[in-house]
Amino acid sequence: MVFSSLLFLFRFMPVAFLLYYITPRRFKNLMILLLSLVFYSWGEPKYFPIMIASILCDYFCGRLIEANRSKKWVCKLGLIISVVFNIGMLMFFKYSNFFIENFNAATGLSIGLLKLTLPLGISFYTFQTLSYTIDVYRGDVKAETNIIDFGAFVCLFPQLIAGPIVKYTDINRELKTRTINLPQIQEGIRWFIFGLGKKVLIANNIGSLWDEVQRLGFTNVSTPLAWMGILAFSLQIYFDFSGYSLMAIGLGKMLGFDFPQNFNLPYISKSMTEFWRRWHMTLGSWFREYVYIPLGGNRKGKARMYLNLFIVWAATGFWHGASWNFLLWGVFFAVLLIVEKAWLLPHLNRGKVWPHVYAVALLLISWAIFAITDLSQLGVFLQKLFAFDGGVDWVYYLRGYLITIVVAIFCSTPAVEKLYQKFKDVEWIDICVLALILVLSVAYLVDATYNPFLYFRF
Repeated sequence: MVFSSLLFLFRFMPVAFLLYYITPRRFKNLMILLLSLVFYSWGEPKYFPIMIASILCDYFCGRLIEANRSKKWVCKLGLIISVVFNIGMLMFFKYSNFFIENFNAATGLSIGLLKLTLPLGISFYTFQTLSYTIDVYRGDVKAETNIIDFGAFVCLFPQLIAGPIVKYTDINRELKTRTINLPQIQEGIRWFIFGLGKKVLIANNIGSLWDEVQRLGFTNVSTPLAWMGILAFSLQIYFDFSGYSLMAIGLGKMLGFDFPQNFNLPYISKSMTEFWRRWHMTLGSWFREYVYIPLGGNRKGKARMYLNLFIVWAATGFWHGASWNFLLWGVFFAVLLIVEKAWLLPHLNRGKVWPHVYAVALLLISWAIFAITDLSQLGVFLQKLFAFDGGVDWVYYLRGYLITIVVAIFCSTPAVEKLYQKFKDVEWIDICVLALILVLSVAYLVDATYNPFLYFRF
């Protein structure tokens, strides 16, 4: 069940919030847990036990650590159990067939692939529960004693499937004492509608251009159309994922939670370093706090820092999917970030126009690596980008998508936010804008046959 579906908008959401608001305060976390389990089971009933096992494992590991602070070996045992369980589950479901395929290719054997589908949200909720146990082990937070409250944290349906990655320390106080008032609900509705508009009206429409380019075949497109196609995908994945994150943040506010922001206009960046401070910020924060810094960060000399960056970004790429292109994507960013740290960043920070051109050009190439899982086809597409292969096919697609491209680019800059802030305080304008976005989004969904969500597969 996706947020941008009629099922969620007109069935699950109204019933869920009605039940939540009429539930007495002391039972609200239980209601969140039940609603979240229903939400999750709707799409993945056979993996419901995995979610329950994840809750139980990390809850009892946290309690074990908290109850044995004076016994270091017991604390380490609790941490090890949590890490092995969470990483083991993620590796089994997400990467088993990848390793089998590559082992078969390397040895000539024909070991059968496992009949597995990736449980929804496993890449996200395993990181959340892992961060909880690590924080308890470090002493950054006390272990949760109420299993219902802990289950509500793990299963919180607004961010369960695709983030933002919410750490226990982000919302532990709100789990116990949160207030829900009308202004907060209104703000949540505003965030949700904006996110819905980004996803449905922009991402879905711009994404169909990339789909058409793929259907034509990369060998058959001109160089200008290839660039148009990957620009479309770059805009699609931004509005798709940032729109979902906004909807999640809005739903969280309506429940009384303040989730961390996940995007901050990443395409205005002047460097890859800046881009990753603006893109999927909760994932970057997680890898920095739980991988990069424990490896030594930048405290052990430049050579070690560069190695740590390489490890973190290779892992970040591989986290996105069990395919060589994702690992290559992570390594691509690792190399760029190392070059920027070693030499380029001061020059980029001093520049005005050319750093933006540099960033956008490399980001478009990076999204090509990300989008095309077949490495041979990726090679064809990258060659096409720089082949200066003329043709007039792009004129036809530009006529059909020009307005969509212009709107998408405009909405990925600070200009749209500044424009909205001018009229936000005029209540009738604010209401009209939100109503228009909602009506257009619903109208699109009623007639839509194309409503993907890219990050569900991660």
